[in-house]
Amino acid sequence: MADRIVLNSISYHGAGAIQEIVPEIRRGGYKKIFVTSDPDLVKFGVTGKVTSLLDEAGIAYTVYSGIKPNPTIQNVKDGVAAFKDAGADAIVAIGGGSSMDTAKAIGVIINNPEFADVRSLEGVAPTKNHAVPTIAVPTTAGTAAEVTINYVITDPEKERKFVCVDTNDIPYIAVVDPDMMSSMPAGLTACTGMDALTHAIEGYTTKAAFEITDMFHLEAIKLISQNLRSAVKNEPEGRKGMAMAQYIAGMGFSNVGLGIDHSMAHCLSAHYDTPHGMACAQLLPISMEFNRDYTGEKYREIARAMGVEGVDDMSQEEYRDAAIAAVRKLSEDVKIPQKNDRIREEDLPQLAKDALNDACYPGNPREATAEQIIEMYKKLM
Repeated sequence: MADRIVLNSISYHGAGAIQEIVPEIRRGGYKKIFVTSDPDLVKFGVTGKVTSLLDEAGIAYTVYSGIKPNPTIQNVKDGVAAFKDAGADAIVAIGGGSSMDTAKAIGVIINNPEFADVRSLEGVAPTKNHAVPTIAVPTTAGTAAEVTINYVITDPEKERKFVCVDTNDIPYIAVVDPDMMSSMPAGLTACTGMDALTHAIEGYTTKAAFEITDMFHLEAIKLISQNLRSAVKNEPEGRKGMAMAQYIAGMGFSNVGLGIDHSMAHCLSAHYDTPHGMACAQLLPISMEFNRDYTGEKYREIARAMGVEGVDDMSQEEYRDAAIAAVRKLSEDVKIPQKNDRIREEDLPQLAKDALNDACYPGNPREATAEQIIEMYKKLM
């Protein structure tokens, strides 16, 4: 089976990149834009950095901001109805993973109405048509949803998240402007940055990894190690480095999948509304410890990319320890809480069952039992 790489048709990077949005809309001949964002981004003027450009250019648009941090089936249904009411022909998605994931689901359903039942999109849905043309503008440096073929929707009724994987959902254009990320508070910067690190490490160690994605993931790990602490301090160079790092990580993991950290993190978000990045960060050293003996020499290269010196003189056990320690140190430095007090003992069997059924789990390099997953969750309690 051939390895596959799917990326945006066009991507723009660097401070001021949002200036390319209006020219791209004009080149596409779009008449009415459906802007997806979240209420806080609208409230604090972040969305307005883009809509003001549309206003100046005389481009008609409608803003849909009824999106929760972990977007639900109802968010998607409401968005589909709002898109139809607006008479739009393109989407500009502004925000973190929540806004972009919602936009992907809306865009897919509009052009594939047979999938109007949002749950039917779970897994690898056999859609026929590409989603509505979408320009994705991230405001966080973590999810890389602007360059991935994945999106995640929450099903509150069943207390679970489900992952959708579809080459037809990737935005045509990504606009990665670090200035759009400057309003992120330190805690969110830390969580989303550690989510990006989780993408890079899981993508590097997943079963489907190959040479091209290894290249992306190691560079992402290096950039995150060098820039996340600075980004948390809201320093421009740190913001710039993290904007690039998270995108590069997305170029990789989108094409080869993730692993047990993400499968377990999805359950924490679905059951307790734990922020996704925080859940991933808390589980990363724990999942790395679980996988350590099933990763060959890859932890040596992770340690090297994290800036650990002398790895070539270390034994296998030493460089594996060093990689995990470097990840834990970065997490502590950016003040990620190391415990999750929302987890309840009585929920552990269901959490483990859901984790094993999550779409990210099969890519993990080591098979797990429900009992082993429960033990990993207990380390957070």
